[in-house]
Amino acid sequence: MDEADEAAAAQRHREKMQKRKSLQDAEVAGKTIADKGLLMVHTGSGKGKSTAAFGLAVRALGHGWKVGVVQFGKGAWQSGERKILEKLGDVAWHTLGEGFTWETQDRARDEMAARRAWDKTMELMADPAIRLIVLDELNIALRYEHLPLMEVVDALTARREGLHVVVTGRNAKPEMIAAADLVTEMTLVKHHFAAGVKAQEGIEF
Repeated sequence: MDEADEAAAAQRHREKMQKRKSLQDAEVAGKTIADKGLLMVHTGSGKGKSTAAFGLAVRALGHGWKVGVVQFGKGAWQSGERKILEKLGDVAWHTLGEGFTWETQDRARDEMAARRAWDKTMELMADPAIRLIVLDELNIALRYEHLPLMEVVDALTARREGLHVVVTGRNAKPEMIAAADLVTEMTLVKHHFAAGVKAQEGIEF
């Protein structure tokens, strides 16, 4: 490509990016709602739902926010995310699940654990200092009907102004999806577990 061709290519690129910027600026200018507390749902069969939620928690802590975390199903795992988040900032962390339902094999016990976790959620939602709450694996508790679905959805919908909530777990209920402001579905393409690789420290927990 000679200098004239390079100059022409560069000009075409500038014109293309100028047009793209104009469209982007117009789209951004059309958004008029500021500081809205969001209900965000991370669901799907792929890995990364909780990981994304805790990444958001890191971002919030970076801005000086107080963050709440309630874990509904993972039991007393010593997770790396808890260790680092509590070092980074003001985090109210509550692991109130006793493990996955196929591990406990006791429905009444699972329901009691879910209720304790939900009661703690309501307490955190009422704390005006908390700006973001991660409800890890809440979708699983709702899938197995350990909590009344509409009690949960109604409370999240009626949350105080400015409070952001992230709900994680596969098989999100349609009612939860309908109530959410943002829904992201993690799609499973390939997972090392299928090849016989166990959960690893620093990757899964």
